[in-house]
Amino acid sequence: MTVLLRFAPSPTGFLHIGNARVALWNHLYAVKQGGQMILRIDDTDTERSTPEFAAAIEEDLSWLGIRWSRVERQSDRIGRYNEALADLKARGLVYPAYETADELDRKRKRQQARGLPPVYDRAALKLTDAERAALEAEGRKPHWRFKLSGQPAEWQDGVRGPSRIETASMSDPVLVRGDGAFLYTFASVVDDADMAITDVLRGEDHVANTGVQVEIFKALGVVPPRFHHHNLIVAANGEEMSKRKGTLSIRSFREAGLEPEAVAAIATLTGTSEPVRAVQSIDELLPAIELPNFSRALTKFDPADVPALSARILHERPVAAVAKELSAAGVPTDKAEAFWLAIRGNLAKRADIPYWVDLVFGAQAGKIEESDFMAQAEAALPSGALDAGSWDVWTSALKEQTGRKGKMLFMPLRLALTGLEHGPELKGLLPLMGREKVLARLRGQSG
Repeated sequence: MTVLLRFAPSPTGFLHIGNARVALWNHLYAVKQGGQMILRIDDTDTERSTPEFAAAIEEDLSWLGIRWSRVERQSDRIGRYNEALADLKARGLVYPAYETADELDRKRKRQQARGLPPVYDRAALKLTDAERAALEAEGRKPHWRFKLSGQPAEWQDGVRGPSRIETASMSDPVLVRGDGAFLYTFASVVDDADMAITDVLRGEDHVANTGVQVEIFKALGVVPPRFHHHNLIVAANGEEMSKRKGTLSIRSFREAGLEPEAVAAIATLTGTSEPVRAVQSIDELLPAIELPNFSRALTKFDPADVPALSARILHERPVAAVAKELSAAGVPTDKAEAFWLAIRGNLAKRADIPYWVDLVFGAQAGKIEESDFMAQAEAALPSGALDAGSWDVWTSALKEQTGRKGKMLFMPLRLALTGLEHGPELKGLLPLMGREKVLARLRGQSG
């Protein structure tokens, strides 16, 4: 049987690192198992879901390198949910309840005051037909609850091991709100059943949901998929990741010009037994995706870690990965590789490339602090075209002629040629600048 997973985000905001982590693990687990992943847009919340956020989710997932076999939208499946609900109604497995949110809240508070668990008391099951008709005459529309069996729900969890939820201590879950909107608990099960999902890999905050959903699967006559509940990721201050709390979005990393593999590596490897490392493709993360590798402890995410890892990844990029940026910045094609190898170790992000293009190829005046030494340097510059060996020949000659060495020898040359105290190795810059530009800068002229 082909392994099939799903990532089911709600298009009610931009993806944050916690969402991305779930998507990455689902995608990578599917790839590793030789299977596929469906992107399933959970857009039944019509008040908060928007097409713009749905499109943004696809863009951000693609930016991270995540692939999916197809896109499904729950808003297209309302008819199917109604069919499944009608089946449960016909078999007496769901029932209408009419309490308002305020009434339920007061009921919970009374139970807590008496030292009782705040579990729904199934009062709606005791209503007569006449009482239900009276409530509906008031304008009340029922929400529909699933009648739990009260028996333990058990499953073998891929991360947590043998798992058990006591449904007798739970409230009968609401499957459909009074306005007719289907809730995640029900729609997700119908989708998983219809789409033949084999594995559900999600956060451990869904463990209680799983206990309920195992019963709903069985009520629908479907064998539940395998469940794997991983640990949760929280912000550096310990707060949960949430769109509503303004948690840093994946889009914000994109807009900051960071490398997607840095975000992916931190999201994927944080919370596993594998150390975070620089990768050039998310496929390099596949070895870490073993269910026993997932930690059970809360994992903290610090966004300050991303820029540093992004820079490390950029420093290892081959020239082909940045060809567009180099061309757009005006780097001659025949010098692209040499330029990239010379400057990449000094970049924080790709947006820095034009700065180095201007410094190397542009008309800049050198910073001259010792004119006599610059005259000696000009005279000692090897004749003809400068190449990869010119720097060593040049500085060896200057060292012999002047007795200078170390910083006394190299710093004046660096300042003259680049105006900087630190930067790329001058051995790699000389051939790119060319003889005339080097001479001009040694003279303090624009070149």
